[in-house]
Amino acid sequence: MQENETVEFKKSLSQLKAGLVSIAAILNKHGAGTLWFGMSNDGKAVGLEANEKTLRDLSQSIAAHIEPRIFPHVSFETIDKATCIKVAFNGKDGPYFAYGRAYMRVADEDRQLSSKELENLILARNRDALRWDNQVSGLGIEDLDEGKIKSFVERAGLAWDTPANVMGKLGLISEGRLLNAARLFFSKTPPMQLRCAVFATTDSATIIDRHDFDGDILELIEETQKYILKNIHIGMRLEGLYRVDVPEISIDALREAIINAFCHRDYYDPDFIQVAIFKNRVEIRNPGKLYGSITIDDLRKGNISQRRNPLIADLFRRIEMVEAWGRGMALIIKNAPDVVFREIGSLFIVSFNRPSFSTELMGEEDHQGKPAALDRTTQEKLPIGEKVGEKVGERVGEKLTLNQEAIVREIIKDPRISARALAAIVGISSRKVEENIKKLKEQGRLIRIGPAKGGHWKVVG
Repeated sequence: MQENETVEFKKSLSQLKAGLVSIAAILNKHGAGTLWFGMSNDGKAVGLEANEKTLRDLSQSIAAHIEPRIFPHVSFETIDKATCIKVAFNGKDGPYFAYGRAYMRVADEDRQLSSKELENLILARNRDALRWDNQVSGLGIEDLDEGKIKSFVERAGLAWDTPANVMGKLGLISEGRLLNAARLFFSKTPPMQLRCAVFATTDSATIIDRHDFDGDILELIEETQKYILKNIHIGMRLEGLYRVDVPEISIDALREAIINAFCHRDYYDPDFIQVAIFKNRVEIRNPGKLYGSITIDDLRKGNISQRRNPLIADLFRRIEMVEAWGRGMALIIKNAPDVVFREIGSLFIVSFNRPSFSTELMGEEDHQGKPAALDRTTQEKLPIGEKVGEKVGERVGEKLTLNQEAIVREIIKDPRISARALAAIVGISSRKVEENIKKLKEQGRLIRIGPAKGGHWKVVG
């Protein structure tokens, strides 16, 4: 036998107060444990002098000094021919206090809790009772949209039943009353609002477009994605004979972030989910910081998830919009490695860089008609991994404009790339691409091999 997080040894009843502190600490950590009197710290039975009155006095001390009350089993045990007292206890009504103070078991030690730690413990103990998604909504079955319910049932691969029975099977009814999660997905009247805006620069000083959307949770997820894709740059690539649109931000990463915002937001906070589209980034903001003990560092480490709204998450899982293993953040990071997670005030913010911002900064010409240049400070702010020209300059020299360097870089990757494809990647017009290519040919930087159709470019230098 040895001490651990659920077992405590005391040599004698003179250590009664410390023993009761251990009971409270173990209950607050694990909800059950064992306290031994007549045992040394190394697990050896040393025994003690005791009788039936000793057991009664011990039980009375536990009742008098531990709150809320517990009802342990106190008994004599003979170990290695030594008489010991075993106190087996459990409780689910924490937090527990010994002599008016709360403690937490850490390894084989009892640490007194601070007021903030005690507050967190109380919230954790009452987490299920305090959840928004499992609170009664005040709606009746007649307030739900049967068409939305049928659509969900079909997507989830469930058998159709009456709306009331479907709500029951989905766990959305408690004691005959609909819960808030049902309202979010199936209400006839829009249960929530989304707020979107596009800003003229990299700050919020000037709004160039604003739109508020009302709808259920699934409708607003779709509206969020459509609004973002409508207001960011879309490039293209060819797959065989077909053109495929390529947004400047990964659709997979965007969609995962949008779903997470609606799934994990704090619905007790009346604020809206917000989408802010700036020249250099897209931000998705939801009320409610990270839930439980999760930190931003934890998000980047892997598949870690604590669910603020498990009922809502389960509904998303049924229609395969989220996974049970909490891989959402990992998928975002995989598809958008430069994503930034922040917490400001009561908001959690996911921020995606817009690569098109770098090409706009490059600027084809300044106001005097000369090639534009970026100072070092501006280049360092570009939201791309490599500064444009860092690699290209090694091959073609250092006297090109930044747009020309970008064009040469892409031609090195694909000598047969078209002017239209270059325009989409670099972020300038096809006419500007052609003008730059002409200058590069005049400078002897580019040579065309073969005809206009079917030929390719060769970079010289």
